Amino acid sequence: MLAGKRSVRVGDLILREIASILLEKINDPRIKSISLTGISLSRDLKMAKIYYSVGGEMSLNKIRTALEKATGFIKRELGKRISLKYMPEIKFYYDSSVSTGIYMDKLFDTLHLRDDIEDDTK
Repeated sequence: MLAGKRSVRVGDLILREIASILLEKINDPRIKSISLTGISLSRDLKMAKIYYSVGGEMSLNKIRTALEKATGFIKRELGKRISLKYMPEIKFYYDSSVSTGIYMDKLFDTLHLRDDIEDDTK
C-alpha cells in the first residue's frame, strides 16, 4: 500500500511542476490554451500519462503537436525541479470529459428551455 501512496504523491508533484513549467517557461500560444486535468503514474514511476483539456478554439492536432515538441524540454525542466531516481517518460493525452460535460450542460439547458416553453403554452 505504501508504494501506491508514494506514486500518488509523486504524481501530484509532477503534475504541479508540469503546470508551472507550462505557465512560466513555454511561450507557445497553442499550449497556453490547455488545462491539465490529471495524471496516471505507473507503479514503477517510469511512465506518466498527463491528461489535458482545451479551453479555447485551438485545433487538437496543433495542441498535440506543440505538446509533443515541448515534451523533451518539459522533462529536462522537471529533472531540475524534482529529484527522482528515474524521471518518468511523459505522454500527453486529451481528456474529453470537460468538453463532454459542457456539451451535456448545453443539452440540459435546451431541454429545460423546451420544457419551460411547453409549460407556458399549456
